[in-house]
Amino acid sequence: MAILIAISTISPVAMNIYMPSMSGMVETFDTTSGRVQLTMSLYFLSIGIAQLVLGPLSDRLGRRPVILGGMVMFVAGTILCLMAPTVEALIAARVLQAAGGATGLVLGRAIVRDLYGRDQAASMIGYVTMGMSVGPMVAPAIGGLLDEQFGWSGGFYLVLVLGVVVTFAAVFALPETHHNRTAGGGVSGIVTSYKAIGAERLFWGYALVSMFTSAIYFAILGGTPFIAAGVLDMTPPEIGFYFFFIAIGYMAGNFLSGRFAARIGIYRMILIGSVFPALGVGALVLFLATGLLTPLTFFGPMVLIGLGNGLCLPSTISGAVSVRPDLAGAASGLSGSLQIGFGAVASAAVAWALSDTMYPDTVWPMAAVMVACVIATTVFVVAVRLWEK
Repeated sequence: MAILIAISTISPVAMNIYMPSMSGMVETFDTTSGRVQLTMSLYFLSIGIAQLVLGPLSDRLGRRPVILGGMVMFVAGTILCLMAPTVEALIAARVLQAAGGATGLVLGRAIVRDLYGRDQAASMIGYVTMGMSVGPMVAPAIGGLLDEQFGWSGGFYLVLVLGVVVTFAAVFALPETHHNRTAGGGVSGIVTSYKAIGAERLFWGYALVSMFTSAIYFAILGGTPFIAAGVLDMTPPEIGFYFFFIAIGYMAGNFLSGRFAARIGIYRMILIGSVFPALGVGALVLFLATGLLTPLTFFGPMVLIGLGNGLCLPSTISGAVSVRPDLAGAASGLSGSLQIGFGAVASAAVAWALSDTMYPDTVWPMAAVMVACVIATTVFVVAVRLWEK
């Protein structure tokens, strides 16, 4: 479990640690906020695309070799990030880094499903994601402090050290868990796997709930660094400090999921978890409409969004990979790709709307994306109930 948490944590840490530095990177690389945001949104997109290949590949080759190859790629991408002379080179290195780090995200879920049944898997995924949430929780705060001392590259040096440690730990301590391999290989085998899982209507219900619920959080990632610095005039350490509380909400939700998912069932967890993001987004809209925007009223509602994600996502993931247990890798890859890929779109849309030529001094573009995702989440939560019958 410790190795599983570690390989699942490394990519979210790399995703979040430099967030307090993003506004300063605009000046460092003499570029725009939209281009700097591409280091985040294309990171998401790379993870989404990589999972489409990694999941079914692990159904055929096993989990261990795919994870080890991915971790080597992650370390190489991190080194290239540190060597990047321009923002374009940094974006390219982040794409490579993300593709390697995706192995832990997609295969961590599949490994849990290899070992446990559906409801128990939801509990175990909750505990794993609770553990992995510690990294992203403290990463922005550490990144803000490293930015003050070493500039934007400080966080990437820490990620490089962590990546090397996790890679060696996986080499020496990660066992193979998938022994009932699917037949066939190559592109045709991957296509066959996705045809099979794509024919399952219930899979799409779970996957789309996961996608839209996650997109609410990704909208936060796309807009918050620029809103906090440009609208609320917050420093990098302050931004990292407030992000800490969002992650605490997410961690609490995962802990509760681990305790209760196996006991009350995954649908009830999904239903309960979908309520909290709706409350958080509603509160944020209320504060915006009444002109009561402060760091506390901006970040406070986001704690509810983190809590709801922590309650909902382990059960949607478990449901998606349990529709066809023999194709858990492909199901994890496709659902994860939808989750991260659409998150990248939501994040980029918010950042683009907040660019200098659009609406740099308001939070409304981010709020609008979040409201749309809450509505879509509600629709598919109802659909899962109907399709389960």
